[in-house]
Amino acid sequence: MKIAFFETTEHERNMFEEAFKDNDLVFFEEEIQDVDIDRFKDADIISVFVHSKVSKDILEKMTNLKTITTRSTGVDHIDANYCKERDIAIKNVPLYGENTVAEHTFALILSLSRKIHKSYIRTINGNFSPDGIQGFDLEDKTLGIIGGGRIGLHVARMAKSFGMHVRVYDIKEDEFLAELINFKYVSLDEIYKESDIISLHVPLNDYTYHMINADSIKKLKKGAVLINTARGGLVDTEVVLKALEDGTLSGVGLDVIEGEELLLEENIFNSPIEKAGKLIAESKRLLENENVVITPHNAFNSIEAVNRIISKTIENISESK
Repeated sequence: MKIAFFETTEHERNMFEEAFKDNDLVFFEEEIQDVDIDRFKDADIISVFVHSKVSKDILEKMTNLKTITTRSTGVDHIDANYCKERDIAIKNVPLYGENTVAEHTFALILSLSRKIHKSYIRTINGNFSPDGIQGFDLEDKTLGIIGGGRIGLHVARMAKSFGMHVRVYDIKEDEFLAELINFKYVSLDEIYKESDIISLHVPLNDYTYHMINADSIKKLKKGAVLINTARGGLVDTEVVLKALEDGTLSGVGLDVIEGEELLLEENIFNSPIEKAGKLIAESKRLLENENVVITPHNAFNSIEAVNRIISKTIENISESK
């Protein structure tokens, strides 16, 4: 079978070559939309990551395609409706990094609560004064978790170890886990109103797109902190920037930002001028704000999690052959 891999590292390539040495393999460092389709249109299986946009236009030209394996939990970068029409299977990696992403979530929380990012910049410039970088305790603060799935529940467990009060919003509630971990399910409005820190752990879809918007921001406790390690499109960046300026938000920690795929140098020039210009301007304002910590979609990226992703992808492909 012909299997095409996109957005691959050397480590991934070595493991895939060993696992599928009896197959016709092609590897690309680029995203699928940036590769000449003639180089992979006859593939039976493709493996992609989150920045590859597996669109109907691409899929229509892949007449042999049977399976798409994404090395991510989310599948919003794949045209699932067209895949259903064509009976193309979509397989993901649902369990690779619950603890990994949760740990990164707390890295962002602690960076903001204890001003780690500001302290680092200050000390490398030779200034060891603590003036102006006083932090705040997490103990007795309320953490609101939007999305009580595996990652969200890991965040809840970690929050309890800091002595925090935990509130969770999810469309499905598990009272046994709530009692076991000692958190409380509440409405989305209560999350907004009660939380000192809000952390997002939901997929991106038509219902969650821009869930952090002008209306929800108005409901926040003054000086709240917002953390997003899920998907950039959950947050209306322009609204968040205004909330930082007027003090509604005292800090923002982001591992994902809206339209982040366009920030890659090769994509900016292929984007509509107006859209790219707005994105660049907003991203620059976020980066320049001292109360914002941004990491480059890196929450998943631990040694252990990446190896779990590769192992599960090998399993997904093997089951599809």
